[in-house]
Amino acid sequence: MEIEPIGEIKTEFREKFGIPRQSGRIEEIEGEIVFYKPYCGKDYFKDIEQYSHLWIIWGFSENEQKKKHATVRPPRLGGNTRIGVFASRSPFRPNNLGLSCVRLKEVREKGGKCSLIIGGADMLNGSPVYDIKPYITYTDCVPDAESGFAEKNKSHALKVEFSNLQTERIPEKTRNALIKILADDPRPAYQEDENRIYGFEFAGYEIKFRVIGGVLKITEITEI
Repeated sequence: MEIEPIGEIKTEFREKFGIPRQSGRIEEIEGEIVFYKPYCGKDYFKDIEQYSHLWIIWGFSENEQKKKHATVRPPRLGGNTRIGVFASRSPFRPNNLGLSCVRLKEVREKGGKCSLIIGGADMLNGSPVYDIKPYITYTDCVPDAESGFAEKNKSHALKVEFSNLQTERIPEKTRNALIKILADDPRPAYQEDENRIYGFEFAGYEIKFRVIGGVLKITEITEI
């Protein structure tokens, strides 16, 4: 079977560093799914507003040429413990397919073409989208499901320190999303060098920070 993209996702992420490890963790991160013809026609979206959340099947396009292995080293296990790729959500998968559960915030129609505004995005800008399916609570939610090693790290968070002078030029909506991205700790778990300055791009800004103890300190914000 061959599959072709029906569209692509537009987000504020231009590089992989800083993207949340799971969809839905930071609902303030918005994205827009732009559809190609004919899938941008409004008939494809009839009654989709009935659902609050959607499953997005998309592609890890940056990993297409990278070698795949049977085991991977999840960052939250310190980067040294190997587990089977099918026991992880690693992006280095046999078919480079991603699966994200996101909130549907708006069906936007412009010039006869429809796009979807979503919250909780965890995709790189320009990632291909292959399909959309509604999230259904009574089938997709399993209250007594077990989450393996991911359960141990679900509450991991950093305290974020910054000055109003550093963030005052960033729009409030973007600022709120950025603070939550940083609190979610974008570093690999094995990197604990308190002198190291990390950096990534988000929403047109370059963000630099360091982590001392459990506190993330923003050192510099530069408009790109």
